[in-house]
Amino acid sequence: MLDDLNELRTFQRILVCGSLSAAARDLGVGLAVVSKRLMALERRAGQRLINRTTRTLSATNEGLALMVHVDRILEELEAAESRMTMGGEEPFGMLRVSSPISFGRIHLVPLVAELVERHPKLDIELRLDDRLIDLTYERIDVAVRIGDLPDSNQHAIRVGEVRRVICASPGYLQTHGRPRHPEELAGAPVVATSSIGQLRNWPFLDKGQPISVRPEPRLVVTANQAAITAACLGLGFTRVLSYQVAGKVAAGELEIVLADFELAPLPIHIVYQGGRKAPARIRSFVDFMVRALREHPALG
Repeated sequence: MLDDLNELRTFQRILVCGSLSAAARDLGVGLAVVSKRLMALERRAGQRLINRTTRTLSATNEGLALMVHVDRILEELEAAESRMTMGGEEPFGMLRVSSPISFGRIHLVPLVAELVERHPKLDIELRLDDRLIDLTYERIDVAVRIGDLPDSNQHAIRVGEVRRVICASPGYLQTHGRPRHPEELAGAPVVATSSIGQLRNWPFLDKGQPISVRPEPRLVVTANQAAITAACLGLGFTRVLSYQVAGKVAAGELEIVLADFELAPLPIHIVYQGGRKAPARIRSFVDFMVRALREHPALG
């Protein structure tokens, strides 16, 4: 049983860290041990779980399916171990949390308010910033990361994924028509966000092949929320992350188009310091956030 868990944990760290050598450093074992565990897991699974070349590493479809279950198994196991080692300790002290601005405003603030109410001795400093900050240098205990993770010594738990979507208001689509291919966006009115480089190209996948369209912005803003508001008012198409418009789509204020040409979804991770030895304030926050975010329909 212990060997099985080590193989699953190693498989998870390989995909999170991005390479066998980085996973070996993260786990504190030799590269040969990591390779042996992966081969043993693939042998028991009866199929390849990770495609490996000299330069790249990626999960197979079977590996991606397994990863969903592995994340849940290891998270529940570590939560149980943490509860035993903490002995029911009440979380207390200052907890510093980092998150992208929109994600924090939409998803974290309501959950943080609930957690602070539940644990009166716990104080939280929530830093909303779209920069990729260094957790150790800026003394951050827990962070939300959207996108592939770089090699890191921090522990990470995957909680969901988001899509990069194109959307417009129903009124605009009724008047101007619904595009059937990304090339139809060329010359169409667009609301672009300058802060994330949307003034250059919008990338897509057409039958697995990358293509790009250069938008011609009718309006340029510096925040996604402003772009979403403008799109709701009928100014044209905008490109944002799916969680940012989930409420507008559900309310019928926006419609997503060109879904068949979207890039691969971006993973969402909770990244934190200390692993299983983290203090009660970190483990309680992580356990609570993992459960809540995995249940959210906009992040599935």
